[in-house]
This record gives sequence, structure tokens and C-alpha cells, in this order.
Amino acid sequence: MTIANTARIRFRDVLNGDACVHPGSVFDPMSARIAEDLGFEVGMFAGSVASLTVLGAPDAILLTLTEFADQARRICRSSSLPLMCDADHGYGNALNVRRTVEELETAGVAGLSIEDTLLPMQFGTPGKVELVSLAEGIAKVEAALAARQDGDLVIVGRTSAAALTDARDAAERLKAYQAAGADALFAVGARTRSDLDIIADATDLPLIVGGIGADMMDREYLASRKVRLALQGHQPFAAAVQAVHDTLKALRDGTPPADLERVASSDLMKQAMRDPQFRGHVKTYLKES
Repeated sequence: MTIANTARIRFRDVLNGDACVHPGSVFDPMSARIAEDLGFEVGMFAGSVASLTVLGAPDAILLTLTEFADQARRICRSSSLPLMCDADHGYGNALNVRRTVEELETAGVAGLSIEDTLLPMQFGTPGKVELVSLAEGIAKVEAALAARQDGDLVIVGRTSAAALTDARDAAERLKAYQAAGADALFAVGARTRSDLDIIADATDLPLIVGGIGADMMDREYLASRKVRLALQGHQPFAAAVQAVHDTLKALRDGTPPADLERVASSDLMKQAMRDPQFRGHVKTYLKES
């Protein structure tokens, strides 16, 4: 069994369990390894973070599928952490969704979500976010399911309807994606418990939530509503940006390297880069004395 297969089974175990977990927001091999070492059950690779990591640009659907899949592949190659990916709208129509699933499955992800947001931004409507028709959303979920080769790969139907229209619209859309065969459902923007109750009561599948109200961030409550993953945001990338900024500024201002604060220790760096394993390979294959 491959690492990807094992990770997908472990991800399904989380979704089929009875607890709600917070995924670790990761963006590259080192962050994924750190999340794995700290005991996170699942890693989350978001489209917004991917755009920042690869392009240094806002999440305006400027990243290509190839760029996203390449970064996902780097993460999966370096870690056995099950990786859940935000595949946005599948980078186009339902045919593009098929290609998206093919590329991300090959990259080794454990799961991916396809959303029903109208993307990219349409001419003449800057800043306005709309949803595609329900029929198109269903077609995308069906295309994603038909494209996968490994039945353990998790296909998640996602909607932001709770934030854009209302919770009942979100419930109807997610119920339709469940009927289309999705393995799990992703509800973004449910701001109140009553909103989440409407969604949870309308569906039977495991739920993933993001952008929920702060008063809802109660894992026991969320678990009771079938929520198995609750996103907390993507602070690790922002923290990394701040750390790079502060370190470079200190060096620019004349701080000696030895006096820098909050720099990773040698032991942490060796663990994150898997230095002991690498040195073992050197001894085995290069015959180091």
C-alpha cells in the first residue's frame, strides 16, 4: 500500500469518527512535517495560502492547477500527513474538474473540495461573489467522482451559500451534493449555531466547516453536529511571514546573527529536515565511514 493510500484511509477514519479536529494549515514540506510531528491528524492546504506561497499574490484565482498540484505534490512527497486540499472551483467547468482530480490524486492528496462559487471574478462585477447554478454544482461533483481512480480519495462538495445567500440554500446545495455521491460536505460561512443546525439536519455526511462564528468554536458541540474538521484559519503562514520580516529587519538594522531571537534551534531544524534519516541514507548508499 502506498503512502497516499495509507493517508487517505487515515483521513477517512477521521471523517468516519465521532470527534471534531482542527486541521493544521500547511503550505510546504517543512510546515507539513512540523504539523505531523506535533500530532495533527490532517493537514489543510488552502487555495489562498497556495497563492501566497507560490505567487506571493492575493487569492484572486491567479494560481494555475499545475502550480497548485506541484506544491501539493511537494507536501505529500515529504510527509505522511493526510492532506486535505481546497481545489477551489476545479479550475474551470466540470471537464476542468476532472483534470483537477486527476492531477491532485496523482500528487497524493487525501481529499479535495470542489466549490460552487462562480470563479474567477467576472468582468463588470469586481468584488461581487456569486454562486453557480445548483445544476452546475452537481455536475462538478459528479465529474470529480467519475475522475478519481482510487476510491479512498475523498471528494468533498463545498458551498459558501451560508455566507452569500442563507443557511437553507446551503443545506439544499449540500444535500444535492450528497445525493450526487460526495464523501463529505464543506460549509463555509455558517455564522450561527442555528445556521449550522439547518445544514446538519439536512445532511447525513461528515461536515467540514470554515469561517464560522467564534462562539461556535466548541469542538464538542461541532462534533455533535457531524462536523469532523473545523478550520481555524491560516495563521502559520502569516506567522512565518512575520518571522521572516522581523529577522531580516533585525539583520538589516545591524543585529549580529548570534543575537537574533526566535530562530529555530539546530535540533528543530534537523528534525524538520529529517536530517537523521538523510544521514542514514548517506551511510547506507554512499558508504560513509
